[in-house]
Amino acid sequence: MFTTLFLPDATAEEIDWFNELQRLSTSPENAVRLQRAFAEIDVRDMLAKVVVLTLLLHPRDDCVVPFALGRELAATISGAQFVPLESRNHRVLENEPAWRRAIDCIREFLA
Repeated sequence: MFTTLFLPDATAEEIDWFNELQRLSTSPENAVRLQRAFAEIDVRDMLAKVVVLTLLLHPRDDCVVPFALGRELAATISGAQFVPLESRNHRVLENEPAWRRAIDCIREFLA
């Protein structure tokens, strides 16, 4: 279920990799606890306190976190740089054009 949300455009090999990563990363019980915790986390009232340079990359058609929420997050952090990525994948894959854009933006941000 998670894989189709996180990586809707993944190849069969990428799906297998992500499924295995999930199996190795946590137990089913902890996965449920994490999902519940993530559903309850709301840090919006603390974003104005962020005082470091911030780069936020967000896939335009992300199925996990709506694009509007990414924009809202960046707009609330003073001076944050928001970069939309042309992708449906929550985790951008290296075989898609958004990967190169993400890498270039990260390198420029860190330079």
